Amino acid sequence: MNKALRKAVIAGNWKMNKTPCEARELLEAIKPLVQNAKCDVVACVPFVDLQTALDATAGSNIGIGAENCHWEASGAYTGEISAPMLKAMSVPYVIIGHSERRTYFGETDVTVNKRVRAALDNGLTVILCVGEYLEQREQGITGEVVALQTKIALQGVSADELKRVIIAYEPVWAIGTGKTATAEQANEVCALIRSTVAGLYSWAAANALTIQYGGSMNAQNAAELLDQPDVDGGLIGGASLKPADFAEIVKAASR
Repeated sequence: MNKALRKAVIAGNWKMNKTPCEARELLEAIKPLVQNAKCDVVACVPFVDLQTALDATAGSNIGIGAENCHWEASGAYTGEISAPMLKAMSVPYVIIGHSERRTYFGETDVTVNKRVRAALDNGLTVILCVGEYLEQREQGITGEVVALQTKIALQGVSADELKRVIIAYEPVWAIGTGKTATAEQANEVCALIRSTVAGLYSWAAANALTIQYGGSMNAQNAAELLDQPDVDGGLIGGASLKPADFAEIVKAASR
């Protein structure tokens, strides 16, 4: 399938940054810079910013996402946010399985799958993160690690539901470190993810799947990464907080 027929998606991951007032200011700066984008544009923001972000982007081409959701609809899970809560706010996207959630907050492949299931059951589009640690890459097991994460995360997800899943390849060693996989390295793993999905579903489903690269993509390296045949977009960290840089990445994806 021609890459041009897949949906290119550039999603910002704001992480634990921006108060509601700052979020509005940032989105107002971004909106005019990306209004003519030929790709999908998403801003995933902290929970306290969600309503402000939804209001600020109403009528624009920017979608809004949460950065996580719990697998239970309600209960004694202090500090957590459920998928029904996001649905009630009309939040369309949610990031699940980000490397920082896995590293700092005990997220596992099994809990990632449970969160994916909850999000899909509530009509959300999932940005599912997978990726290896530095020691795993050095051990030569990147393929095995990423394939296993993908298979477990998608357990119980139907081919029809897969249409509401975006997979983001995030080499953990490149998150917030300034290090970036080469374009060839990024494409190799994105192609492996696509092959894994083909084995679970079909090549038709895999070829329609949007796969992002999420390891320190920035205004300088975005074009080279997005030129790769299996890289369909980016999950952007630090650069998503800089309007001009984020717009440059969106421009590269819109070509």
